[in-house]
Amino acid sequence: MKAGIVGLPNVGKSTLFNCLSNAKAQSANFPFCTIEPNVGVVNVPDPRLSKLEELVKPERVIPATVDIVDIAGLVKGASKGEGLGNQFLGNIRETDAILHVLRCFDNDNIVHVDGSVDPIRDKETIDIELQLKDLETVEKKLEKVKKASRTGNKDAQKEESVLIQIKEALEQGKSVRAVEFSEEDYAEFVKPLQFITDKPVMYVCNVDEGAAVDGNAYVEKVREAVKEENAEVLVLAVGTEADINELDDYEERQMFLQDIGLEEPGSSKLIRTAYKLLNQQTYFTAGKKEVRAWTTKIGSTAPQAAGVIHTDFEKGFIRAEVIAYEDYVAYGSETKVKEAGKMGVEGKNYIVKDGDIMHFLFNV
Repeated sequence: MKAGIVGLPNVGKSTLFNCLSNAKAQSANFPFCTIEPNVGVVNVPDPRLSKLEELVKPERVIPATVDIVDIAGLVKGASKGEGLGNQFLGNIRETDAILHVLRCFDNDNIVHVDGSVDPIRDKETIDIELQLKDLETVEKKLEKVKKASRTGNKDAQKEESVLIQIKEALEQGKSVRAVEFSEEDYAEFVKPLQFITDKPVMYVCNVDEGAAVDGNAYVEKVREAVKEENAEVLVLAVGTEADINELDDYEERQMFLQDIGLEEPGSSKLIRTAYKLLNQQTYFTAGKKEVRAWTTKIGSTAPQAAGVIHTDFEKGFIRAEVIAYEDYVAYGSETKVKEAGKMGVEGKNYIVKDGDIMHFLFNV
């Protein structure tokens, strides 16, 4: 799963990417510093993994991961190919969620492409470009569907109605994610078109160190502007996080965080939130060779979760032995959980819960 970092040039995207991935993407005080998208594989922070390691004492521990993509800055006119528009829009279409970075700090030494700091204007600049691209997509599709609709094709008429609803919303400056559809219409007519503005979004308000805990007036404006969008808003002092990342000593990092009033790096919170934004959850496998976090969609059945490990596990699924994380920790070992009768034996219809510790039986 991929989350793409987007925003206007020079708002802190590449610095944030470096904080998350330690991949050291080039970042500098001028637009279009990032041209080719940088991709970082980022571990999902999960204290449960450390606890399982402590109990099981495995040979190795493997965390869940999310791909973070740093995409070139967007400018006004991108939907018509301005700046790196077409490339940017192609890159963002390939991601599963959007991390939209907004500049929410004043600093005369860092230039802003529009000459002043205004996160709402910046947000709208990007929203409009993405909406215009989606409008292009829906208009092309409508042309084809209308021909079939005129012949009396009932499915085409239904699809035309949904597409017109999308077109009208986009023309009013709304994103596709803000439009309500029935589950059936969404699955059949909306999802296959991969609208950019249908992707889940998190607004990352990049603030200075003094606003790292409580935010500032810019952040409040952003919260007000997006309250009807079903979007996450996260406050992050990206420059400060970058400074913390430069420290090699763990205790030094913790002292730095405490000094500014944070319990953990904001980047850790961002990664966890992005994971949820992607509709993902974690289940674990735990044995002497390996304790591992696996990623599966929320709502997955046991065979679907097994398929994440290997497709043969899903095809030949027989049953799953399941222990709740809390029970594993409470009893301290798999053997003691079994003795207490707390291990469940589940079939094909079992819906996996976040934190389940699972062992699959299969036959191919």
